Amino acid sequence: QGHLSRRNIESGVLDYKEPEKAAGQSVRQKVLIREGIDKDLAKRIVKDIKGSGLKVQVAIQGEELRVSGKKRDDLQAAIQFVKGLKIEQPLQYENFRD
Repeated sequence: QGHLSRRNIESGVLDYKEPEKAAGQSVRQKVLIREGIDKDLAKRIVKDIKGSGLKVQVAIQGEELRVSGKKRDDLQAAIQFVKGLKIEQPLQYENFRD
C-alpha cells in the first residue's frame, strides 16, 4: 500500500482475495485492482440519482456513468449528491460543461 500511495492510487480500489498457503510457512494473498464501475454499483448510483429529483439524465457507458443536464449547477449538484452516497470505491469526476 505504501507504493500505491506514492503513486497517488487510493487503497479503496484494492480487492483482497483469501490468503492461501504457499511453500513452507509462507502465505500468499492475491490483490486485484478494480478499474471502472461494475454494473451493480452503476445501477445503484443511477437509481439514487433519479430518485433524488435532480433534473439530469444518467447513462451507463461501459465502466463509467455519464450525467447530462441543461445547467452546470445541476451537474455540480449531481456530483455533490454522489459524493454524499456511502460508496466504498473512490470515484473520479469530470466536468465538460463550459
